[in-house]
Amino acid sequence: MGSTALAVPSFADTDRPIPLSDAGDTVVDGVHQHIFLADRYNNRIVVTDANGNYTGTIAGLPQVRDLELSPDGNTLYAALYGADKIVAIDTATLKQTAEYPTGPGTIPSSVSYADGKLWFGYGDQWESGLGVVDLTAETPTVTLDLAAGHDFAGPPKLYADPDNPGTLLALDAGISSGPIIVYDISSGTPVIRVTADKGGFYKDAALTPDGQNVVVAGPGTRALTEYRLSDLAEVRTYPVKDQPETVGIAPDGTVAATVLDTDDIGDTYVFPNGPGKPSVRNVSHNWMPWGAHAISWSADGSKLFVQTDPGGSMKLHRINEPRKYEATLTVNAPTKADRAKSLKVTGKLTSGLALPAGTPLKVTRTDLESPNGKSLGTKPLGTGGAFSFTDTPPSGGRVTYTVAFDGDTAHTAAKAADTVDVSRAKPTLTVNNNGKVYAYGKDVKFTAHLGKTYKNRTVEIWADPFGSDKPNKKVKTGKVNSHGDLSVTLDLKRDTKVTAKFAGDSRYTSASASSTVGALVSVSTSVGNHYKSKSAWGHTYYFFHKSKDPLITTKMSYFPGRAQKFEFEVYYQGRWYPGDPSYFKLGSDGVSRVRITGDHGQDVGWRFRVRSSYVNSSSGDTVNSTTHGAWKYFTFTR
Repeated sequence: MGSTALAVPSFADTDRPIPLSDAGDTVVDGVHQHIFLADRYNNRIVVTDANGNYTGTIAGLPQVRDLELSPDGNTLYAALYGADKIVAIDTATLKQTAEYPTGPGTIPSSVSYADGKLWFGYGDQWESGLGVVDLTAETPTVTLDLAAGHDFAGPPKLYADPDNPGTLLALDAGISSGPIIVYDISSGTPVIRVTADKGGFYKDAALTPDGQNVVVAGPGTRALTEYRLSDLAEVRTYPVKDQPETVGIAPDGTVAATVLDTDDIGDTYVFPNGPGKPSVRNVSHNWMPWGAHAISWSADGSKLFVQTDPGGSMKLHRINEPRKYEATLTVNAPTKADRAKSLKVTGKLTSGLALPAGTPLKVTRTDLESPNGKSLGTKPLGTGGAFSFTDTPPSGGRVTYTVAFDGDTAHTAAKAADTVDVSRAKPTLTVNNNGKVYAYGKDVKFTAHLGKTYKNRTVEIWADPFGSDKPNKKVKTGKVNSHGDLSVTLDLKRDTKVTAKFAGDSRYTSASASSTVGALVSVSTSVGNHYKSKSAWGHTYYFFHKSKDPLITTKMSYFPGRAQKFEFEVYYQGRWYPGDPSYFKLGSDGVSRVRITGDHGQDVGWRFRVRSSYVNSSSGDTVNSTTHGAWKYFTFTR
């Protein structure tokens, strides 16, 4: 069969749906336990809790682009590209508290807080620049054209860190020759401290926790690079297999990045062990939004959040142990196997950091005898991450083998399972009386017989009277006796299907057996308007004067829409000749009265007989077996 990966609660990554249409920037608020995600298309900021669960939105923010959190975490700043302004939002109440117009047509698209000021990138293509909102002034003022002589090819991406005051980093990301620029802003007016062309088309950047270095996601497969801000010298590169798209750095310096992943080999990387060491994660998320800061660390750096967009439905993927190598287990068991015979289970435990042979794997077998699982102990990992073991399943049915790796200081836990269809014997089960027909209201004993089984000796008996108005009903449940029998007595008033059911056990399959019996209707016929009755011609005859019409009254078990079949015959030259039968509806009391009319003078001396019957189907229903009433004989005199 195939392996099924199972979630391991201690580290299980999670996906949370978020109502995001056009992903932009992401900011984590550790003070109030929020994650803010800019939704440019819907002019709003989507808000989740610290676990990534959607909690609400902040609306009315035209084409919101970049987000920035104040150092104390109390204010969120948002650049509104579609409103030519920057707004301030209280992170406790999620209400807008201020706005700072940046000027008509400025279309600000990036914002960064440094030294009590909001620095922002604005404009379009070569009409772009660097501006500032001075929050330290009694009335905040806006100043434009502060690029210090640099001609930006597009609005700059801006970065600053409170641990490195007086420094503002700008990426001229819109052109291949665009440089990285480090500004000295200690005087309040930017001065270029150092600039260097590092290949342009920068996708994203993140400052190291001390604010002294920057890791830049640029073009090319080796372009996740760390630079020193003092001179923009290259410090190190981080090995990724595709073009980096976004980057984030945890408080302890762990670098995480997403890449374009054109070959579908993994889009998320984490580097906790320093430069030159392999990433501990290599996760593929099907599809990720382009042009967005799609990766963010939790405030304490223990979790990593990645925006994904599988099938056009945006999700926030939470990686709960991002600094560990992800371990993956596969388990393969036979599709089918014979009970009480040995079978072989194989599998692999793989990781970016290979696990040594001998690593213990916990094995559990779950079956009908052990529905909560039975430990089979530990099995050692073999060379190359492969493992195998044999087992002799004592129970039949679905048998599941679960293999678990508990994880260690360098690897996440992993668990997987596979299921085998193990054979079971078929038991003998019968019900008596099949095909028999009984009188209306007869008490009939039905006996179910169960042959050899393992542990379960319980049988259910169900009775299903014909007719949609009567449900199939369980009439008895119990253990069979020492002979394997379980009996029940039923009062039969309709044709009935009696079914015995055995649920099976760990060595025998489930089974059922049925017996269908018939039930006659109750029918009686009486004669009225005669002047005498006596035994004649071997029967009791009713005598009528020719002036009287015989009245034949039939009483029959009632069912809605039911009609009695009325037959009339005449005796001639030693045999009875039938007339055409007729059907007469029963009243709700089950009574049908038929008056035989006509010129009875010509009937004098002739012998007649009549009979009332219920005929399955022809009488209007199919809930009873065909039942014929007794013949009633009569003749006419003068």
